[in-house]
Amino acid sequence: MASAKKVLIIVENLPVPFDRRVWMEATTLKKAGYEVAVISPTGNGFEKQYEVIEDIHIYRHPLPPEESSVIGYLREYSWAVNWQFRLAKKVWRERGFDIVHICNPPDLLFLIAGWFKLFHGVKVIFDHHDLSPEMYEAKYQRRDIFYYGLSWAERLTYATANIAISTNESHKEVALTRGHKQPENVFVVRSAPDLGRFQRMTPNPAYRQGRNYLIGYMGVMGEPEGIDYLLRMVRYIVREKKRQDIHFMLIGSGPAIEKLKLLSAELDITDFVEFTGFKQGEELLERLSSCDVCVEPSPTSSYNENCTMNKILEYMAMGKPIVQFDLREGRRSAQEASLYAKPNDELEFAEKILELLASPELRDKIGKEGRYRMEKILEWKYQAPKLLEAYEKVCQS
Repeated sequence: MASAKKVLIIVENLPVPFDRRVWMEATTLKKAGYEVAVISPTGNGFEKQYEVIEDIHIYRHPLPPEESSVIGYLREYSWAVNWQFRLAKKVWRERGFDIVHICNPPDLLFLIAGWFKLFHGVKVIFDHHDLSPEMYEAKYQRRDIFYYGLSWAERLTYATANIAISTNESHKEVALTRGHKQPENVFVVRSAPDLGRFQRMTPNPAYRQGRNYLIGYMGVMGEPEGIDYLLRMVRYIVREKKRQDIHFMLIGSGPAIEKLKLLSAELDITDFVEFTGFKQGEELLERLSSCDVCVEPSPTSSYNENCTMNKILEYMAMGKPIVQFDLREGRRSAQEASLYAKPNDELEFAEKILELLASPELRDKIGKEGRYRMEKILEWKYQAPKLLEAYEKVCQS
């Protein structure tokens, strides 16, 4: 029976409950009768080493300062795996667990899951969030020993897992090919928000900072995310198109944040660009609700083509029109809820932004299409049964 099963979820790249996908999974499992514990890092306002939220036991560990380099990531991941193994043993002693649910990156958590599978007979679910080899290639523009090491770790992770959860069809294809999983053991569970929690709010004109229009970005700020593309678009709009009635609000942070701030100064656009840092709760929803247009500037790469960016789904939940480069999974998610620019064409992307600002009717049409897709197809209530189906399968194996 599900009510007798105990689950341990391990995630490294974001704290819980700040990590929206992991928190939705944890709360869904709890409501279905599972006992749930989570291991995550501290950060973003969640600094307690242990607490219980909504009957979910959360164990947290520190991480070294974020550094966008191979050495920095090796330091972070080795630190994280050490902490997570120690905390997993603590959870085992205090609560026990029947299933360990590992979320990448990094693709090293199979070391922890494999140990408990080998010596304690627990079942393993691999929740494949990111394509780590492709992410490495997108960041460093090369395939070297680290790239092939990540490919090796990915294969071992799939080999350790009883069941794989993919965030989209592209990830499912990876599970079937590179991961050598059988189709019946792969489940697509998208990361669309729960509209019961992720709700639109009354726009706050203060976020426009005295300007007529507000363009919003939300997400991590690293090399693959294309924020440098966005900043060059801002310069084109502000300096070449002479549009000084637009404010650009960038919500989030990441390893490239300081470089991006310097680039903003070099481009002479600091008066028009606001780096807000990470936001959550009502303030995040209010900021997104206040935007006229939301953007996703990730350039083309094997990583970005195959990943579903959570921000796109969140923009759609807010009913916001979107501009993005025409990438495979981005189009699969948004379809008619977005305008698409030729990949990596900054000027066309900027012109698409201006096209939307010039037409309230087009903004309204596209925004409504996104909200409709969320309400009728994508939102979490349609994903939760797929998650529970995966758990039923692993419990029966």
